[in-house]
This record gives sequence, C-alpha cells and structure tokens, in this order.
Amino acid sequence: MSSQNSTYTFEKLGVCKTLCEECKSLNYHIPSKIQVQAIPYALAGRDIIGIAETGSGKTATFVIPILQSLLENNKPYFALVISPTRELAFQIKEHFELLGRNIALRVVVIVGGVDMVSQAAAFARKPHVIVATPGRLVDHLENTKGFTLQSIRFLVLDEADRLLSMDFEKELEKIISALPKERQSFLFSATMTWKVEKLQRVSLTNPVKVEVSEKYATVETLIQNYLFIPAKYKDCFLVFLCQEWNGHPTIVFVDTQNSTLRLSLLLKYLGFAATAIHGGMPQTKRVEALSKFKQGQRTVLIATDLASRGLDIPSVDLVVNYDIPLHVKAYIHRVGRTSRAGRTGRAINLVTQYDIEAYQKVEQYIQKKLDAYPCDEDKVLQLLERVSEAARISAHQMKERNQKKRKTRRELAANDSSLILDEEDGEDGESLGSEKIVQKRKRYDHKKSR
Repeated sequence: MSSQNSTYTFEKLGVCKTLCEECKSLNYHIPSKIQVQAIPYALAGRDIIGIAETGSGKTATFVIPILQSLLENNKPYFALVISPTRELAFQIKEHFELLGRNIALRVVVIVGGVDMVSQAAAFARKPHVIVATPGRLVDHLENTKGFTLQSIRFLVLDEADRLLSMDFEKELEKIISALPKERQSFLFSATMTWKVEKLQRVSLTNPVKVEVSEKYATVETLIQNYLFIPAKYKDCFLVFLCQEWNGHPTIVFVDTQNSTLRLSLLLKYLGFAATAIHGGMPQTKRVEALSKFKQGQRTVLIATDLASRGLDIPSVDLVVNYDIPLHVKAYIHRVGRTSRAGRTGRAINLVTQYDIEAYQKVEQYIQKKLDAYPCDEDKVLQLLERVSEAARISAHQMKERNQKKRKTRRELAANDSSLILDEEDGEDGESLGSEKIVQKRKRYDHKKSR
C-alpha cells in the first residue's frame, strides 16, 4: 500500500464497527487509494464514478457501503451488480460473502451457461444482492414471471468500459429502465471513454468523480522484463520459465483458445501442474479450472484475455505473455493479474521477430524501457528435444480429440439434422460442448420416446 494511505483506517472513513472487524479478519488493514477517496462519498449517499488502475481494490469500494446500508435497512433485492464476465461475477459474489459472512447475507449470481429454472428458483429465496451479466439478466426480466428490479436500492456497473466494448449497450438500457429512479449508483471503469460518459449520464445522478490514476499504467510494484527469442524456440523458453518459477502461481497469456489447450497438454506431459481457461469452455469447466488454480492444485494457468480483467487471485507471482497483445490496454490488464494490492510480482514478455512492433508500442505507452530477463540460451536449448517430443504428443492428442468431436457431431446430425455443434476441446480433453451435447441427446431421446 502507498505510504500516503497509512494514516487512514476503514474506521476513519466511516465504516461501521462490524465491517471494520470483518476487514481486519481478511487482512484489509489499510484502505487503498480508491477506497480512501470513494467510500466516504458512498456512505454519504452520493453516486460515484470511479476510475482506477487494475488491482486497486475497486470491488471492496462498493461492497462495503452496500453492506453497511444493508445493515441499517435489511431488505431483499437490495443491490444489483452488473459484470461483463461470468468469472468476475462469481468473484464479486465471493467478496460479498466474505465481508458479509456474519450478517446472514444472501447473494445470487445470474450468468449464462447455467439453467434458467434453477436461477429463477434462487430468486424465490429473496437474495439481498444480485450479481449478473447483462444478457442473462435481461432474459429473466423478459421471461421469468414475477421477477422485477423495482426494489433495488443500489446499482453497480463494474468494468463499465468493458461492458460497453462487448456491445451490451441495449441490454444495459433495458436493465436501467427496469430500475427505480430513486437509487444510489456506482460506475467503475479503468478508462473514461465517450461511451462510458454516455452511460454515466443515463445511469447516475450528480455523481462524484474519483480518479486515482491519471494515466492508464502498470502498478509500481510490478517488475517487467522481456526475452527476445526466435519464434521456433518459443515453447522451449516457456518451459524454461516454468522450471525457473516452478511452484510459483503463474498465468500464461495466449491469443487463441487453441493455444490454451495445446500448451496445457504440452506442460502436463512435461510434469507441470497446468490447466487452461478460455471463453469457449462451458461455465462449469471455467469455474473448475479457476478453482483449482486458486487452491494451488494447479500452479500454471494458460489463459486467453478472458482472464485478463477483474480476476482477483492475490497469490499470482508471475505473468508470462506468450503472445504479445496487439492492444496496449490488453497488456496492462494482463500484467495486472500480479502485483495486486501492494504485492510485488513479475511479468515476462516472450518477444519474437514477429512481435517487435507490438512490443515497442507497449514500451512507448508505459514509458519504460524494460530490462532483459537473465537466462542462458544454451541451457534453454538443452530442453529442445524434450519439448519437441511433448509438442508432437500434444498435437497428436489434439488431433485425436478433434476427430472424436467430429464423429460425435456426425452421429448427432444423423439422428437429427437440426443439431449443429461447434465446440472446442477443454482442459482435460472433454468436449467443451459436452453439456450441450448431453442436453441435445436428452431432447432427441425424449422426442423418440414420444
């Protein structure tokens, strides 16, 4: 934490004794910059626009005021939090449950990839807080009988810039129009774009703007390095880094879903505890992969940019950019998965002859010339034979699974020509559309039985 925040405590910010004790039990001793500036306004009933760098403690900034207000006025359907991704939604739920564990708090997550009937049943238990992705929440507003948002007292739009970049504007309009006008609203974003300003005008009333970082930048405690390598030895250098950092929680970012599977299979063959996550996986698989990584059952997470924003895994020691992102903002979010809440961490970029222009843009934007990560190239290339064999085997496994997937598609299509499937493989080789396939098979069997 910054030394300038050391004179502040949650108690001095106006947080009640019950929640101060919960903060202490979770080792939240010193509030972050965004918390120092925003929580007093939130407790005073003001609408807030919060602009802060990733890993700055934004989630607790809105969770604490909502819980404090709930303690004073315990009613169901009290707060609604809108998240751009399912993973972030579940993480926000965890924050609410941790800080509200001694006040009988009821929180429900409403996201796609989960049966709507079971979600509708969760509404019957009268949750205090709803955390939702926009599309699925609109589904319930339009199709779930009796469901309404008219008693909501708090609205939170988290990662607002990403909500808008994912084209959720129409859904957000429907949600906001379904809310009561008398409410308190918080909008949090890493950047302030014209779209965010437009959303602010329709969703907030006379808001206070809290900005703790003028420039979109990496945190001070992050150590950043690069390795300039030939593209053909990229896998070798990744394996070398996994050996160097063996046992340290590591996230490896790649550009494609196919790469997550290939590299996770390669690393598993070489004995590393690796898992993968990307947007093509069913929700149960995504939650399972993240859970294993958080609990330390897997120490290497191969991920697309799905995992680059919002996920709070405090113990990540290393981020590796296997693929250099084309957009600088994506780089900022990726490396923001480490060095969170004042901790130190390291980011290492694998730069090939094809990545020079993208990498130079990164250095130019963050206004830093990064140092080379120290390594002995001869030592790295001693791994070449083993890595090449692992790559060959993982490629063969992927080919077999793709053949199995195509066979399943053909079998289903032969039974019912309306079944059109397009799934990717999951971390353990199961079809990522296996849940869909099972559901379609059940429908087909039911149709036959009739």
